[in-house]
Amino acid sequence: MIDRSMAAATIVFLPCWESGHFMSMVAAGKRMLDASGGALSLTVLVMQAPTAAKASEVAGHVRREAASGLDIRFQNLPPVEPPTGYAAPEEFNFRYTQLHAPHVEEAVAGLASPVAAIVVDLFCTPLLDAAGELAVPRYVYFASTGAFLALMLRLPAFREELTARPEGAVHVPGLPPVPLPYMPACLSGDKISNYEWFADYGRRFMDASGIIINSSIELERGVLAAIADGRCVPGRPVPTVHAIGPVIWFAEREQQQPHVCVRWLDTQPPASVVFLCFGSKGFVDRAQVGEVAAGLERGGHRFLWVLRGPPAAGSSHPTDADLDAMLPGGFLTRTQGRGLVWPAWAPQKEVLAHPAVGGFVTHCGWNSTLESLWFGVPMVPWPLYGEQHLNAFELVTAMGVAVPMKSMDGSKVEPFVAAAELEQAVRGLMGGTEEGRKAREKAAGLKAACRKSVAEGGSSHAALRKLVSEISSGGGAPPP
Repeated sequence: MIDRSMAAATIVFLPCWESGHFMSMVAAGKRMLDASGGALSLTVLVMQAPTAAKASEVAGHVRREAASGLDIRFQNLPPVEPPTGYAAPEEFNFRYTQLHAPHVEEAVAGLASPVAAIVVDLFCTPLLDAAGELAVPRYVYFASTGAFLALMLRLPAFREELTARPEGAVHVPGLPPVPLPYMPACLSGDKISNYEWFADYGRRFMDASGIIINSSIELERGVLAAIADGRCVPGRPVPTVHAIGPVIWFAEREQQQPHVCVRWLDTQPPASVVFLCFGSKGFVDRAQVGEVAAGLERGGHRFLWVLRGPPAAGSSHPTDADLDAMLPGGFLTRTQGRGLVWPAWAPQKEVLAHPAVGGFVTHCGWNSTLESLWFGVPMVPWPLYGEQHLNAFELVTAMGVAVPMKSMDGSKVEPFVAAAELEQAVRGLMGGTEEGRKAREKAAGLKAACRKSVAEGGSSHAALRKLVSEISSGGGAPPP
């Protein structure tokens, strides 16, 4: 039997294997360690990702974080046999995660440190009951928006609105009415069969001791208040929501020389460049590339465009682009000097931090959005998958930090964007319209608000201190 009496207490983290979730959760854990003043350690139980590419990504993250010198221990869980006969990725992920429950039980039982709390990713709630004999608080880490959390809490009682009113709008507490095209792609149209998997996540959130969210009161006051007031699940108290964001991870620079993209930006005037980047899975086909190129060329603005090639077989991640094959003939020559097309990964945070960048055409992934707000860069939303459509709606309608394209005017969200639409939106974003100027002012205001929220005395700083104190003192109630 393991003697835990002399060891420092540890928080057990169970992250998802997707990089955006994994690194956001680890970064939140590092903040919790710092706030504990050495009273707590962090144990991260790592599930083997279901694909070799994702497993390699996670292994890279683990190697870097393990070398940080912080009191973080990574423990790999044994592999499981992937489920078969699933109808959708959501079902696969749910069942694949659930299969790890006995390995989590064994790993927790073998820890030398007493367990102070268990924290699971929002898509790992099938493991919320793991190690059930431990009377410790269990939290959900929510790496997305308060708006998406409010929606997921409502899902168990929500399906009729999504199916019975195909042309109407949906009520998400704390937001203006949301047109159905802006609902997460995984919950609309022909994918409505995935609904029950998401609804189950929403049900399980209610069983947690608390929900730790990567947002702040300053960013989402309305939706966070709606959740706290019980408007998402009437008649039942919602677990305390600890808004500790923005949580943004800044990797240690391993290279001595600035990246090529950063060196190019050094030659550009302040706030003159529009940055186009669509995340780790962002890829558009050759026809769409042609429209983007035409819009940028006609618009005349300086640009930095991260253009990726199609994923390899069996992968969801883009490859390095063959620019000669993907771009219209002569485009690079005609835009030389005012534009750079980069065909591989680019250091997005360094780019957004650069004073030459004045706008961001983005897929609206929440991590990318938080980075843009952290550096005060206004946006043009171009949502592609997941909850990004809802994020886009919130950025335009609730936060006012983004200029929409006509193909996303509220009544519809068209996946294909014409050159003229992009040209017009970029012109507005870069200060050519009153809407763009207001978005720039709002983004600057939220930059200050984000930084204030995580500083001493800020709302997120206070929420983090309260959360860590609750865990350290054993005051967090175990789930009902």
